[in-house]
Amino acid sequence: MMNWLQLISNKRLGMEEMHSSHKDDRSEFQRDYDRLIFSAPFRRLQNKTQVFPLPGSIFVHNRLTHSLEVSCVGRSLGTGVAKGLTERHPTLKDTHVEEIGAIVAAACLAHDLGNPPFGHSGERAIGTYFSEGDGQGLHELLTEEQWNDFIHFEGNANAFRLLTHQFKGRRKGGFVMTYPTLASIVKYPFSSRLAGAKGKFGFFKSEEEDYLRIAHELGLIRQSSPGEPLRFARHPLVYLVEAADDICYQLMDIEDAHKLKLLTTAETTELLMLFLSEHRQNRAREVFRLVSDTNERIAYLRSTIIGQLVRECTDIFMENEEKILAGTFTGSLIKHLGAPSGTAYSTCSSVAIERIYRSREVLDVELAGYKVISTLIHLMIEAVTQPDKTYSRLLISRVSGQYDMEAPTLYGRIQAVLDYISGMTDVFALDLYRKINGNGLPEV
Repeated sequence: MMNWLQLISNKRLGMEEMHSSHKDDRSEFQRDYDRLIFSAPFRRLQNKTQVFPLPGSIFVHNRLTHSLEVSCVGRSLGTGVAKGLTERHPTLKDTHVEEIGAIVAAACLAHDLGNPPFGHSGERAIGTYFSEGDGQGLHELLTEEQWNDFIHFEGNANAFRLLTHQFKGRRKGGFVMTYPTLASIVKYPFSSRLAGAKGKFGFFKSEEEDYLRIAHELGLIRQSSPGEPLRFARHPLVYLVEAADDICYQLMDIEDAHKLKLLTTAETTELLMLFLSEHRQNRAREVFRLVSDTNERIAYLRSTIIGQLVRECTDIFMENEEKILAGTFTGSLIKHLGAPSGTAYSTCSSVAIERIYRSREVLDVELAGYKVISTLIHLMIEAVTQPDKTYSRLLISRVSGQYDMEAPTLYGRIQAVLDYISGMTDVFALDLYRKINGNGLPEV
C-alpha cells in the first residue's frame, strides 16, 4: 500500500540536498504553480491548438485557456479530497496532505506542456514519421527502447521530459519541481515498450532514471519484475488531474462547438440537460426565464455541471481510496460516474466524435498541421544526421542553443529535434515551414 505521508513530499528534483534560507510565505507547491505560470513554455500554449482553428473571429479554447480551466477544476478536486482525507485520517492534519489542491492545480497547469503544435495531429505526425515515413531507416541505428520512444511519441511523456531534462544553459533538474507535482502529470507510468496500440506511455528512456528516483522517494508501487519494461501504479493524484482534464475538455468542446454553430442551441441545451436531475433541470429553466442571452444560458449549464462532476469525482475518489493506494483501481474517475452524469458524459463523447472532432474545420487543421510537422521533422532530422552539408548547417544555426543538435549520440540529436519542434507554437511552425519551402521571406 502507498501511504499519504510519503506520497506528498516537498522534495524538489535537482535540489535534493539543498535547503533554501530564503523566507517565502508560499508553500513549495504554490511555488511550483508560480514557476509554471511565468515560464515560456506555458506562455506558448496561448498559440497552440486545442481542437478548433486558431485564431478566429469567435473565441474558442487554446491550450493555454484549457490548461488554466483544468487547473481551476483540479484545485477544487484536490481541495475536496484533502478535506475528506484529513477528516477520515486525523493524523494527516497539519501535514502536506492539506495542500493536495495546490499540487493538483500545478500539475494541471503542466499536463499539456509537452504537446506539439496542431493538437493531436502533431503527435501523430511525429510518431508516423518514424513508423511509416522516411524515419524508418533510422530503426537499425537505435535500440528498441529508443525506437519505441519515437514511434509512440507522446505529449504526456514529453511534458515530463520538459520539466525534468537539463537543457543546455538550464539548471540541473529542469524546472526543479517538487516530486508530487511531477508524479501527478505522469498519466501512464510505464515505459514506451508497453505503449501498445494507443501509443501511450509516461517517460522516455532518457528520463527513466528521474522517474525511478521520484517513484522510489514517494513509495509508488512497482508492477513489473526485474528485467521487464518498467511499470508502476499511478500516483493517486494522477486520477484528479485526469478527471479535471476530462471534465473540462468534454464540456468546453461542446460549448465551443455551439459558438461555432457546429451544434444548435437546442442540441447543446439538450445534451447538457442530460447531466441534471429533474429538480436541477427545473432550476435551470427558471434561470433561463431571467437570462435571454443564449451563450449565457449555455455557460450557466456548463458551470452547474462542472460543480456537480467535481463533487461526484471527489466522492468516487474517497470511496475507492484503499484501491487507489493499493494500485488496484482501474479506469478513470469519470468512467465510474453513476446516472445521470455517466450516461450524459458518454452521450456527449459520442456526439463530440461525430460532430466536432470529425468536422471539416477540425480535420482541415489536422491535415495542414500533419503536413507542416512532417516536413519540419524530415528536414531537421536530415540536418542532424548529415551535419556537414551546407543546408544542414544553415538549418542548425537558426536553432536556439538550448537544443543540443550536436549531441554525441543519434538518440540525443533526434530528441533535440523533437524538443525544438514540439516546443513551437502553431504560428511559428507554419511560418518556419513557409520560409523553408520558399513560400515566404522574412520582412526587411
